[in-house]
Amino acid sequence: MAVIAAAQATDGGWTWAQTAALIVPCIALFGAYLTYILNQRAVRRERRAKTFAEALRQLTDEVSAPLARMAFHQAWLQIEASAVVGPYATPVATARAEAGAQMSLAWDQPPITTDSGMNLGVPYPRDQSNAARAICIEVMRRHLGERS
Repeated sequence: MAVIAAAQATDGGWTWAQTAALIVPCIALFGAYLTYILNQRAVRRERRAKTFAEALRQLTDEVSAPLARMAFHQAWLQIEASAVVGPYATPVATARAEAGAQMSLAWDQPPITTDSGMNLGVPYPRDQSNAARAICIEVMRRHLGERS
């Protein structure tokens, strides 16, 4: 009872109840503002992260798409015909090694400044990957003959 009486002003002055009524909405507004700021910051961070990821994806798509397809086919062969996985992996590894060497050579060349500079002129050698591919095809043919 004494607390209630203390909270009520008999002389028309400012009370604790009035102070609390003013402070609570201010704290709520500050909390809402802080939540808004933090949410906006998280949204900006997520947008930047997506932008970075997209930029990296564009950089690697041209190289990683064929690698992903080769990995898919290698896994599929492992399931369907495990006897040809090794012969398939050999030309894949050989082609990757040849392509890597050719890419390194291309990076060492001066930048192309004319349209005609885009022409390779002489194809890069693919003797090892062609030989590995021929062996793989022969193994696959034998494997098909065994299943017939």
